[in-house]
Amino acid sequence: MGDNAAYVEPGKEFTRDTNYISTRITADGSDGYPVEAGRYRLIAARACPWAHRSIIVRRLLGLEDALSLGIPGPTHDPRSWNFQEEPDGLDSVLQIPRLQDAYFARFPDYERGITVPAIVDVPTGQVVTNDYPQITLDLSTEWTQFHRDGAPDLYPEALRGEIDEVAQLVFEDVNNGVYRCGFAGSQEAYDKAYDRLFARLDWLVERLATRRYLVGDHITEADVRLFTTLVRFDPVYHGHFKCNRSKLSEIPVLWNYARDLFQTPGFGDTVDFDHIKRHYYEVHTDVNPSGIVPKGPDLSGWLEPHGREALGGSPFGDGTAPPPPKSDELVPPDHWVR
Repeated sequence: MGDNAAYVEPGKEFTRDTNYISTRITADGSDGYPVEAGRYRLIAARACPWAHRSIIVRRLLGLEDALSLGIPGPTHDPRSWNFQEEPDGLDSVLQIPRLQDAYFARFPDYERGITVPAIVDVPTGQVVTNDYPQITLDLSTEWTQFHRDGAPDLYPEALRGEIDEVAQLVFEDVNNGVYRCGFAGSQEAYDKAYDRLFARLDWLVERLATRRYLVGDHITEADVRLFTTLVRFDPVYHGHFKCNRSKLSEIPVLWNYARDLFQTPGFGDTVDFDHIKRHYYEVHTDVNPSGIVPKGPDLSGWLEPHGREALGGSPFGDGTAPPPPKSDELVPPDHWVR
């Protein structure tokens, strides 16, 4: 989704614009964009939790060869993500310096936020969709012909109702809840968001105390959606967004759950703590006017034992773990800490 439109509006509660380009890439091509290997490029910033979901799902399903990945830098100006860290400052495939160029190629008068993730049609250079919740669901259900052997079913039909229900609660109170805390324009709005956030985290503790994963006995879309917020909690949300009743590392059930996922192939190997911290602390100048990026916290605990295996279940159900990331998609080793 990106944080282009996120800012503190004095006296008001933060409200996220959830209107996205609803065009879909489907197996039958009903919206004019059929699933085709090599035709599309996923633009997904590692800094952004909403984009991070699509990176994880793409990895778990083994879509790397069918859907290429472009990674913008960790920061952006008020209008657009850019490729300033790439050679010549251009995306290597689209040959554009800013993601907005793909949006304007299709919608010359586009006025909404230039958000990630976005999928771009490479032949035309035009954005197809930035509907981040639908993107990951479609990768699971419409791109099946290009899934790797052993790809997990992240959105099993029998569990979709429960996955959708849990994911919606997590979105309202946790994924978006941390932003409602961080960008609250009044004490009242902050207090309300804070209480909702930690009430939902307490609910998650109760739910996950006796089950390894959120829905069913293996990883689903619901776990992906929660993970990308939890992995940012201590480095960013606890301090930067004032979500400070407790750190994630001080909530044993959630800390162990998050570490279980982090140590699962496709999750931790897609996390770029350097990009995450630089994005939030450098871009959100209304929240952090100095632009100073904190050195902490200590991240070594992410690799310590979590003990969640005792709850049963298996990460990939009847499937298998994805292979290691492609060499050109590895997170730099020095991006664990800043």
